[in-house]
Amino acid sequence: MEVILLERVPKLGQMGEVVRVRDGFARNFLLPQGKALRATTANKARFEQQRAQLEARNLELKSEAEKVAEKLNGESFVVLRQAGETGVLYGSVATRDIAEVLTAGGFSVSRQQIVLNAPIKTLGLHTVPVALHPEVEVSITVNVARSAEEAERQQRGEAVFTREETNLDDLGLEVGAALADAAGEEQV
Repeated sequence: MEVILLERVPKLGQMGEVVRVRDGFARNFLLPQGKALRATTANKARFEQQRAQLEARNLELKSEAEKVAEKLNGESFVVLRQAGETGVLYGSVATRDIAEVLTAGGFSVSRQQIVLNAPIKTLGLHTVPVALHPEVEVSITVNVARSAEEAERQQRGEAVFTREETNLDDLGLEVGAALADAAGEEQV
């Protein structure tokens, strides 16, 4: 299906371009979200009439996003979660959780604006990109910790969890000694 883009869509094109996309992508995403129109002659004429208004609206939204980006860029937010001793979370931190923390911090961000390829499943500091506008993207730091004190320690750079590493040589000697003792008792 051919569509006319009403705004910049990443990895697809700029506003005003006529692009060919799969039918499902157009029907389920671009058209319902108001990001595109079907490329009919009537819609092309309508787009050309409204082009100046659409560009003005786009510039206005971009300038608002840039103002928010100045305040949001580089900020750090704390998310408290339960985790095991090795630092692996019992659940995960998803886009919805990050959006709630940002909203509580005074920023109006939807979960669709948070670019997270996979949920966060470990304790620590994680850099997360936020797309405020198709042309404006900032990075925030999400500090996932078990408590507020632990979050402060992580922020200072301290390690809050230790992964216990077993020395295999010691383990082998212990198992060998236990087997020798068991074998010696059976022979007597």
